[in-house]
This record gives sequence, C-alpha cells and structure tokens, in this order.
Amino acid sequence: MTENGRLAEFEARIRRGEKIEPGDWMPEDYRRQLIRMISQHAHSEIMGMLPEGTWIARAPNLRRKMVLLAKVQDEAGHGQYLYHAAETLGATREEMIEALLSGKAKYSQVFNYPSLSWADMGVIGWFVDGAAILNQTMLARCSYGPYSRAMVRISAEESFHMKQGKEQVILLSQGTAAQVAMVQDAVNRWWWPSMMMFGPHDQESPNSPVLIKWAIKTRTNDELRQDFVNQIAPEVMELGLTLPDPDLHIEKATGNWIHGPIDWDEFWRVVRGDGPCNAERMAARRKAHDDGLWVRQALEAYARREAGVAAA
Repeated sequence: MTENGRLAEFEARIRRGEKIEPGDWMPEDYRRQLIRMISQHAHSEIMGMLPEGTWIARAPNLRRKMVLLAKVQDEAGHGQYLYHAAETLGATREEMIEALLSGKAKYSQVFNYPSLSWADMGVIGWFVDGAAILNQTMLARCSYGPYSRAMVRISAEESFHMKQGKEQVILLSQGTAAQVAMVQDAVNRWWWPSMMMFGPHDQESPNSPVLIKWAIKTRTNDELRQDFVNQIAPEVMELGLTLPDPDLHIEKATGNWIHGPIDWDEFWRVVRGDGPCNAERMAARRKAHDDGLWVRQALEAYARREAGVAAA
C-alpha cells in the first residue's frame, strides 16, 4: 500500500471510532503529537505533586494528612501510567525526563503558582483537579489505545481528588471568619490559573486542528473551559464565595456563564519559565532526580546481575 493509501486507511479507522494500537501504522506527525502531549501530561502529574507535597507535614490532623498523602501518591502513579503510554510510541523514559529537566519539555503552567495556605489544598483539589477531569474524560475517548485506557483509570482517581477538595472548601466556607477569608483568598488566587489550564483560545492554538482531526482530542480548549465555568461558578456562589471576575455573568440565550478576558500574557510568561515558582519547582525536581541516582544505579546493577545469572 502507498503512503497515501496507508494514511487514508488510518483516517478511515479513526472515523469509524477504532483505537490505534502501538503496532499499527500511523503517520509520524500523529506519533510526534502523541509523544509531545502524553509526555507533557506525565510531567504535569509529577510536577503537580510539588504544590501539595509541601503541606503534607502541615496538615491540620491525621485524617487530612492521610488524604493528602494518598492524593500525592496517586499523582506519582498517574505520571508512571503516562510515561509507559509514551514509551509504547518509541520514546524512552530517559529522553522524556531529560527533556523535562533541561527545560525543553513543558508541563501545565498551573503548577508554577505557590500554595500559601491550607485552603489551597481544597481549592486545588476542586478547581485544578476538576479542570483536569474535564480534559481527561475527553482524552479517555482518544484514538490512541494506550493513552485512552490510561485516562479511564486516572479520571476515576481524579474524581476522588476533586471531591475531597470540594469537601474542604465547603467546610472552610462554613467556618470562622478567618477560615472564610482564607478560602476566599485561595479561590481568588487559583481561579485564573485554573481557567488557563485548558490552553489558548481555539483560534490561537496551533496544534488543535490536527489533534481534533485525528481524534487525539475530541473537544476544543474553549468547549472544555466553558464546561468548567458552567460547572464551578454557580457552586462557588452557592457557598457564599465569589470569583475574581467582575465580567462573569449568565448569557440568557444559552444559559452559559460568560467569563471575562484571560491574561494570556501571564499564561505564556509562566509557560516560558517566568512564573512565580518555575525556578523553585524545577530546582526541586532536579534535586529529586539527582538524589535518586543511587536507586537507578542499584536497579541497573541488579538487572545486569540477573541477566548474567540467566545467561549462565
């Protein structure tokens, strides 16, 4: 079959809703886009452990500490699922990690903001994980089988993260004046970074057309962002809290909550490494990688020994 014939059959399979598997023929651009997207998703899960990890030792009670520990552990597992999915496309773990540590690879900008209070743990769970769920449930319908299947499990676990975050916000919003002020401050700080998580507006997103064409993504950035606002805005207001958007209002014709302009200059500044915590986050990640060198060396030595025993 010619290259054009293979491409036509590949796209016909996608239109039929079939999953593309690792051994199947695929265009190189499809493979490249998937490696870029899945590896960045994996990096985001690993980097996402950092804003919350700093609060494990400062949790207000044992139950909250156990919940937060479980959540951070889940994020590490999600990163592992996703690195494995990218490896099925020919990427190596070493290449992906090196791209992250060198600054070549990107991860979600939302993890470059500071977590300043315990209320941030609730708001991150509700807003950030809530935004992630919308994106990940969409990706569970992705045309690439390993990515799609990883998203099914990850989305299920993320739903618990969102629920525990929302529970904390509800409790704090019904607490003392100081607790209400603390959670309102967290809402103010995390709202816009969470809105930016979905990426640029559709007309400004260079990769969206091909991602939609090949069903890597099945919905656009703006569609997902609109669902997020429609879901979160009324629930926040029901708790007596406010959102830091004076332009936020309901559009009577559609029933959608319409938000004000997003500061895309800030978004790109953070993506390019000039956010509040970019340097801090990367330093922590590099230190963890360096500190784990002896573990990797021990595993390699063990594997060589076992290979030698097997050969003998």
